[in-house]
Amino acid sequence: MLRWQFDLTWSLFEYHLELLEPEDFLWAPTVNRWTVHRTEDGSWAPDFAKSEPDPVPLPTVAWVSWHLGWWWGVAADHVHGRTPRERTEVVWPGPGEPTIEWLRGLRTDWLTGLDGLTESALAATAPFPWQNDPRHTVGHMVAWVNAELMKNVAEIGGLRMQRSADRPARETGQP
Repeated sequence: MLRWQFDLTWSLFEYHLELLEPEDFLWAPTVNRWTVHRTEDGSWAPDFAKSEPDPVPLPTVAWVSWHLGWWWGVAADHVHGRTPRERTEVVWPGPGEPTIEWLRGLRTDWLTGLDGLTESALAATAPFPWQNDPRHTVGHMVAWVNAELMKNVAEIGGLRMQRSADRPARETGQP
C-alpha cells in the first residue's frame, strides 16, 4: 500500500515536472518569500531559519525543490544505511532540467532503498525524522515520506499553476 501511495504521488509530480520551465523555479508571487540564491562560488544556497518566522515566507519552486531534496535525501540515507548528510551539504542544482533530473534521481535512490526493506526492517525503530523515538518505525518513516512528498508536490504544482495563470492570454494560448 505504501508503494502504491508513493507511485500515485509521483505520477502527480511528473505532471508538474514535465510542465515546469526554468523561469518557474525562481518566480516569486510575493515579497515575503524563501528562495535560493547564488553564492560567491556559483552554487545555490537556500533561505533558512532555525525557527519558523511569523508569518511564514511563501517558498518558491526552487526553495521547495531544495527542501524536498534535503529531507528526502536524508531519509534515503537512513534507508540505505549511509551517514545522513547535513542540511548545508545539500546543494540545489539550479533552475530547470538540473533540478528535475536531481529529483528523479532521488526517486530512483529512494525506490532502490525501499525495494531492499524486509518486514523486520520496516518494523524497526526509525532513526529519522523522529530521532529514534521507539513509537515510530521505518514503516512510519516511509508513510511520512509519502505525505511530505504529496505536500511538496501540491506546493510546487500550485506555484506553477499560479505563475501560468498570471501570464497574459497571448503567452498561454488561452482566449
